Amino acid sequence: MFPILVIAIGIAVLALGKRLAVLGAAVGALLGVGLLRLFNVPVTDLFALLIPILLAVIGFFVAGFAKGIVSIVLLVMGALGGAAIVLAFLDLFQISSGLLDWLLAVVGGVVGLILVRRYKEWAMIVLAGLLGALLVTRGLSVWLPSLKDGAIGTLLVIVLAGGSIAFQGGILGKRKAAASVQAAAGGGSQAAKDDQTAPPTSTK
Repeated sequence: MFPILVIAIGIAVLALGKRLAVLGAAVGALLGVGLLRLFNVPVTDLFALLIPILLAVIGFFVAGFAKGIVSIVLLVMGALGGAAIVLAFLDLFQISSGLLDWLLAVVGGVVGLILVRRYKEWAMIVLAGLLGALLVTRGLSVWLPSLKDGAIGTLLVIVLAGGSIAFQGGILGKRKAAASVQAAAGGGSQAAKDDQTAPPTSTK
């Protein structure tokens, strides 16, 4: 149940993370997974399952109902998202260094806050891609322990995050539109050439 839940939230945020409520749910879920690790709570316990669910629900509704103060919510999401991403990386690769984990989480939070403050929309898209990719990879690692290897897990995170950023940032749509325009232009040029080379018709 735990990996299925984490993967489902991850897929949702990979596709719809630009929506503030979905991003809030992802931040809450990933933060919950990170807190389980920091406090050494076994993932098999029912309590361990409830924490990410509860934080995901809180994040979803808080972000969804706070549209009137979007700027403040975005800053909070950026800070929490940065901290959650750091904790998720530490959890995924089973790196434990005690107090340093908390310090790294604070640094991640500061970086997330600065990025959202400066770039806003693109920062949301990048955060959503990383959050979704880490959630999916974290869920799959329960069934595929090889993902906890630094190289394989990192590659999967990069691929998923990159695909999500390209999709939500409209990069894929722009490329398709450009290809359509080029195809149309090429078709028009060919038609013009055909008209020029076509033999004149008789008027008799």
